[in-house]
Amino acid sequence: MACENATVKKPHSPTVVEFSMETALDKEINALLEKGVSLNERKSQIPIIEKTFNRHTTPERARHLAALCYTKTLGTTFLPLDLAEIAIVETGGHRLSPTAVSPRGALGVWQLMPKRARSHGYRPSDMENDEKCAEAAVRELQTKLRIAKGNIQKAKKLYCGQGPQANYYLVKLQRVRKQMLTELKEQNERFAMGDAETWTQ
Repeated sequence: MACENATVKKPHSPTVVEFSMETALDKEINALLEKGVSLNERKSQIPIIEKTFNRHTTPERARHLAALCYTKTLGTTFLPLDLAEIAIVETGGHRLSPTAVSPRGALGVWQLMPKRARSHGYRPSDMENDEKCAEAAVRELQTKLRIAKGNIQKAKKLYCGQGPQANYYLVKLQRVRKQMLTELKEQNERFAMGDAETWTQ
């Protein structure tokens, strides 16, 4: 009977330590794929955004800002086009300058008011840094999206403010969006036909 209570020794097996080769970017990509977000769709927008930005600034800067529109919207409900169209409407007429300042005091490419920049953890001077300005713009848009209860169009309108000026702002955003979507459709059609030049322009 005593044998039934005896401790049974199991054969010693070496401890196996598993190392994950998954990077933070891999995890981000996998999380997005699980949500059903197409990274191909996001990536396909970048050449069009770069092309649009290039009409307003230097090729190098256009490429840099287009890349930010992609990276800073990863993991959010926003697409690169959402961030791009705001940049065009806000400072396209000022060559997408990082030092742009509106008459009311809004700063940077994405024109954050100093108070709003601070609310997202940035100093007003940080808005001259494109990366920080893009991050602040995404956070501001997320704030407006919560206020708009998930309505992206209302959120974009609130990004500007309220009243007739905000209504006109939304119209301008939609005009820019329509133009970029038309070019995106043409790009996708050319790509579908095997036109590799689409991705090198």
